[in-house]
Amino acid sequence: MSLLSALSLVCGLMLHVSFSALNTHYCVPRKTVPYQNELKSFSEEGIFNYSTMLMRDDLGVVLLGAREAIYALDINNISVRKAAVYWRVTEEKQRECTYKGKHAEVECRNYIRNLHRVNDTTMYVCGTNAFSPSCDYMTFANGRLRLEGKQEEGKGKCPFDPFQRYSSLMVGNDLYSATSINFLGSEPVVLRSSDLALRTEFKSSWLSEPNFVYMDFVGESFDSPDGDDDKVYLFFSENAMEYDFYRKVAVSRVARVCKGDMGGQRTLQRKWTSFLKARLDCSLPEPSLPPIVQDVFLLKHRDWRKSVFYAVFTPQSSLSQASAVCAYSVSAIRDIFNEGKFKTPVAVETSHVKWVMYTGEVPVPRPGACINSVARKMGMNRSLDLPDKTLQFIRDRPLMDEAVRPLTGGPLLVKRGPLLTRIVVDSVLALDRQRYDVMFIGTENGYVQKAVNYAGEMFIIEEIQLFENPVPISTLRLSSSKGQLYAGTDFGAIQMPVSNCSRYDTCVDCILARDPYCAWDLTTEQCSPVYGFSSSSNSAIQSLKEGNVSQCPQPDPVAAVDFTLVPENNIQLPCQLHSNLAQVLWRFADQTLHSNNKYYIYSGGLLILSASESDVGLYTCDSVEQINGRTYNRTVAVYQLQLYSGPGVGDRTTPGNEVTNSSDSIYGLNTAAPELVTVPDSEDPLSPENQSDTSRVTRLEVAVGLLSLLCLSLMGVIFWIWSQGRWECFKLAQRSSESEGKRQSAEYMHIPNRTSEIKLLGPESGRPCSANNNHSAVDFKGNGEHHFTPMANISSLDGLGYINDESEI
Repeated sequence: MSLLSALSLVCGLMLHVSFSALNTHYCVPRKTVPYQNELKSFSEEGIFNYSTMLMRDDLGVVLLGAREAIYALDINNISVRKAAVYWRVTEEKQRECTYKGKHAEVECRNYIRNLHRVNDTTMYVCGTNAFSPSCDYMTFANGRLRLEGKQEEGKGKCPFDPFQRYSSLMVGNDLYSATSINFLGSEPVVLRSSDLALRTEFKSSWLSEPNFVYMDFVGESFDSPDGDDDKVYLFFSENAMEYDFYRKVAVSRVARVCKGDMGGQRTLQRKWTSFLKARLDCSLPEPSLPPIVQDVFLLKHRDWRKSVFYAVFTPQSSLSQASAVCAYSVSAIRDIFNEGKFKTPVAVETSHVKWVMYTGEVPVPRPGACINSVARKMGMNRSLDLPDKTLQFIRDRPLMDEAVRPLTGGPLLVKRGPLLTRIVVDSVLALDRQRYDVMFIGTENGYVQKAVNYAGEMFIIEEIQLFENPVPISTLRLSSSKGQLYAGTDFGAIQMPVSNCSRYDTCVDCILARDPYCAWDLTTEQCSPVYGFSSSSNSAIQSLKEGNVSQCPQPDPVAAVDFTLVPENNIQLPCQLHSNLAQVLWRFADQTLHSNNKYYIYSGGLLILSASESDVGLYTCDSVEQINGRTYNRTVAVYQLQLYSGPGVGDRTTPGNEVTNSSDSIYGLNTAAPELVTVPDSEDPLSPENQSDTSRVTRLEVAVGLLSLLCLSLMGVIFWIWSQGRWECFKLAQRSSESEGKRQSAEYMHIPNRTSEIKLLGPESGRPCSANNNHSAVDFKGNGEHHFTPMANISSLDGLGYINDESEI
């Protein structure tokens, strides 16, 4: 490969990576809420893995399962521990576990995995118990937790391995569980523990190295026209049996069983006769392997046909960093199981496709169906009455041919960067008397994204940093009645309100937040919770779909800040925007400013380079935000620059201040360069505690621009040398450029020429998500994805001086 080709390839890759980083602005949440210490939290020293939660609104507690401990925490304030019980492994069990090759202090402990409600005071709890699963009953009465000591065999109810994915559900007095039934984790099972226990077949066509994710119950027998049975739905991923490639490919599945299933008489004895499964489709924008389901939440509706499963998907390949949320209708899943075609194994062994659509005759009653009116008319009132032909068919063909498509045709939300981990959804009644589904989505770095879909437009209201350190959120629970969200990690649990309306201090900010929980109260002039208003209230404003602020009172004009201009200095005017979706618009003398060799506009403000008398005047910074085609212009800051008429640059004074020598005020930088003067302000927008994440990215923007120019210049030089064939000139040019670089290092006028080439705030910056986002990647700011040095000192850009206070002039 030639030198020119190599350089072209390297520069191309560098620019691709750099511009990919800049493209993370494509879609962002409107607000980024950094970590706040006032959130209520719970942890106990020496206890880890707070990964199991049970909401007991009726008892006023959150039951939190951890490693060898169970806590009853106040549901209104989880920092308050009402009771605790400890369930430790015996020395004998721990010794047996270590003999089998497991780590004594990690795996050979008791990890609480199941917490289920039995009745008003009793819970059913299971733990891994040093790779020997065990279950017990636990009561909470008179403010005290107590294990009853009625330990039962936990095999098949709880995983052996504390780090293996599993799922379980209590329906009445029956426990449904999906886990592995042996020590090695090689025998997966979907089990019902009851008077009539049922399980899946140990066949790879039923379950092929699955990772279980979620189970839930749907009462489909209610008001059913065909006398159908209730169902239990299971979500998991497994190795695809449909295809045979050089490596295993995982796919996401949904399966279901009937509550009234009793197994077969001869075929499928004590096995499910109603186990059916189908592939879940959730296509990501770029070509990739099928994404893998990580968590699911069932948003139940009064009419079960309108209930919706919300699912989080992540890539199975490290080449992709896009995760997604897809929604599935219960009715759509039911139709595929009740009316769809089956898959069947192919006879040709050489084909890479191992399963194809079954085109033969399907037995009656339909294989996998629950006992319904059709079966009863044929004299079959139990699954035990089903004919062997039907049971043999479903034993060999449990997979449906058609995949379950998302409710919206594609993902509701697609995100790049830190992966999504958990999801819960709340149904909120807004002032317009409509209900909106608000999603709370946990991430692998300790944030919660709060998002809602408005008639096809995905809108991310805010992202909240729950944990100071980036830790994956492993548990997410919601109490709609309390308006609280609870998150668990390996190191503790935290509680946050579903909304904090006081965060929006103006009417415009409250309305543009488009938060279904919040409305602007015209009487108190505050952003307040919606539940505080009656349906006929005329004192509240809310505009969720349009974001219309026309009813808001006119805000008070922004007072101008006086600022002294010293000729030949570089002046910084900060401008802190109120929304991540907004763009900045600077005006001077009724003219819009653009980045050029005079002005440098970036996400944190405006730089006036080498200021002169012609720059004296009024500067206005506006926040421009677009919602549904409407543009909202809002003045954020106003500066009045006045010419300084005091002593020279070397010894300067300002009224009321002492003379300050410039060499002492530029933090040790080369004083031959012009100083950068900032606005004196008691609440500096660029201070670390007030700095937005957009200012952190500024250094990246500048670096990409310089990298682009460097690569293009280098490629141009190499191309010229290559075309002329004068390789000796390359050495001469190199020496010449080095000496020229040394000569020009102190000449400031070369800096504007470089920075003016960088387009910092293009039209794509801060754009909200589009409808359904089928082909658009969603990205969130400030969630730990980039860790750039805050731009509190722009002096690193080729020796620009930086003065923090006007008194230093």
